[in-house]
Order: sequence, then structure tokens, then C-alpha cells
Amino acid sequence: MNSNTVGVRDLRQNLSRYLDRARKGERVVVTERNRPIALLAPLPEDEDPIARLIAEGKVVPAKRPLHYYLDEIEPVALDDPYAGTKALEETREEPDYGV
Repeated sequence: MNSNTVGVRDLRQNLSRYLDRARKGERVVVTERNRPIALLAPLPEDEDPIARLIAEGKVVPAKRPLHYYLDEIEPVALDDPYAGTKALEETREEPDYGV
């Protein structure tokens, strides 16, 4: 195999090394039994992965910013072993906030 090709086993054992190569702009073909199955390549610098997923219809953007929901959350008492369960049950009883 040439330096731009890697087998699945070698990729698993040296993943960080191949990710570094992709980060530096190199494209690496991943093979299984000497047959190409995937391409490891850097993302284009101007591409926003979230915007791409929204455009493809795979992700729906939030209707409200995260802080809107975080401001609504009450702290949970740590001395009650069932506090987490109770808090979860309370959130399930609340109305949907349009998410």
C-alpha cells in the first residue's frame, strides 16, 4: 500500500496519526482487504458542518437559544438520592417548548 492508503486495522491502531495527516490537508484512502471503502480527508475550511447538515435536512436548527432553556432549569438537591429521578419526572410533565 502507498502512503495515501491505509488498511482498517492500521487505521484503528494509529487513528490519531491519520487524523493529524488529514488535519494537515492530506487525503487518505481507507481499504478493507485491499479494496477502497472510505476516504479520510480534511473538511474544507469554509465549510460549516452544522450548516451543511441543516441544508441536507438532517438537522433542524433550534427555535430558541440554549440559554433560554438553561434559565428554566432548577438546581437539583444533592442530598436526595431520588432528586434526579424526580427532576426528570417533572420535566416530562411540562409542556413542549417548541423544540
